[in-house]
Amino acid sequence: MSILEMKVPSPGESITEVEIATWLVQDGDYVEKDQPIAEVDSDKATLELPAEQSGIITLKAEEGEVVQVGQVVCLIDVDAAKPSTDAPAAADKTAENAEAPKAEQKTVEKPEIVQEPKKEEKPAAASYATGSPSPAARKILDEKGISSSQVSGTGKDGRITKQDAETAAVPAMGSASSTGGSRAVSRTKLSMLRRKLAGRLVSVKNETAMLTTFNEVDMSEIFRIRKQYKDEFSQKHGVGLGFMSFFTKAVTRALQMYPDVNASIDGDFKTNYEFCDISIAVSGPKGLMVPVLRNAENMTFRGVEANIKSLADKVREGGISVDEMTGGTFTITNGGVFGSMLSTPIINPPQSAILGMHNIIQRPVAVDGQVVIRPMMYVAMSYDHRIIDGRESVGFLVAVKEGIDNPVEILMNGDERKALEL
Repeated sequence: MSILEMKVPSPGESITEVEIATWLVQDGDYVEKDQPIAEVDSDKATLELPAEQSGIITLKAEEGEVVQVGQVVCLIDVDAAKPSTDAPAAADKTAENAEAPKAEQKTVEKPEIVQEPKKEEKPAAASYATGSPSPAARKILDEKGISSSQVSGTGKDGRITKQDAETAAVPAMGSASSTGGSRAVSRTKLSMLRRKLAGRLVSVKNETAMLTTFNEVDMSEIFRIRKQYKDEFSQKHGVGLGFMSFFTKAVTRALQMYPDVNASIDGDFKTNYEFCDISIAVSGPKGLMVPVLRNAENMTFRGVEANIKSLADKVREGGISVDEMTGGTFTITNGGVFGSMLSTPIINPPQSAILGMHNIIQRPVAVDGQVVIRPMMYVAMSYDHRIIDGRESVGFLVAVKEGIDNPVEILMNGDERKALEL
């Protein structure tokens, strides 16, 4: 017999342990090579664990168990034969045989026997159903406004006695119990990813001097460009022309104008980055992930859209790697897709700033002394005041606004078709 020991592979640098989130197979199942057999959570991502060989699997770790990288989590008997597919047919035959006696039972007629009830079978206590109150108890419960379903009876067969009713507590005014609704409570352990995220968010609030500055942008020109070129762009490049490419280009331009926003603080030192690795927040089945666009400052509109689509698909399919979510220097998050009008995004450490996009609302604004209706969006920038001053934060957000308000001149060098590679 040849047994393969499957060990936890390293999901990325600096990760030493993972949590078995879900076994996708059962103990004793036959698995095929490369078949996903488990989902494992690290503190940065949820990853699938594929079978290294085909065979019968024996699980050696429980769901929810934290295991070390390199630890054996299952065994695969590679010499085991694949189970025959005839088993379901046999099971169907067994089921047919089991149905036969039931058919015979339907032909047997059971005579109806009517008997007069005996007087001794009708004692007073039998007139109460299990858990029902006596007349005296019911009167007290009605006066207190308590449902009999909320009281445990101590009488015979669980009957609620007068004493039970007298000692029953009156529910608090306005409490859920006064409505007779469900009071069920469930308790679920947080995944390692969610626990790590919770710890990081708390540390940001406790360890940084986080402030938020706001502005608004006019989306009219971007709406016009997308309406005019979206079909041609999609046909030529195979991806849609969305808002994120415009915001990514506006952000990378602003980061180059205000380099301290594209920096991080490490103890007594400040680290500035000459590249713009933009983390894009994407909502997936396991929560919010932040894959990174490497050297986004060098990407075209097509490059940004293609890379975002590829990374977002990996997040939603559970195939994103730790390396693809590590090393960003600035984050963009779009709460507007969920309908958020305004928010204060939390910095993604060790970064020093994050830009929050919001929903687009048709609002009246003043343009050249006239009130006009424009598609407007509020934007918010949260930043670490230890490393970024007010001048840099406000100037950065104004630079982003300039790029969004006037994308053709500022982001496309005056030639929108060339910028879109059409």
